Amino acid sequence: MTITATEFKTNLGKYLTLALHQDIYITKNGKKIAKLTSPTTDKAAVLDSLVGIIPADSDTDIREERLKRQ
Repeated sequence: MTITATEFKTNLGKYLTLALHQDIYITKNGKKIAKLTSPTTDKAAVLDSLVGIIPADSDTDIREERLKRQ
């Protein structure tokens, strides 16, 4: 769900309740500025959804680039 910052401020309680069940993106001047999400999101499910998207060796590449910068 996407709402404006003004709508969010006006109906804060409503959106805090809705955030338990779905992510809420808050916009200002047409640009997304924040994401309100539940703190109890199933992190294992999120990780499972990323399997296959992120290459297995990407972690190694990141470490190598950090070492080069030092």
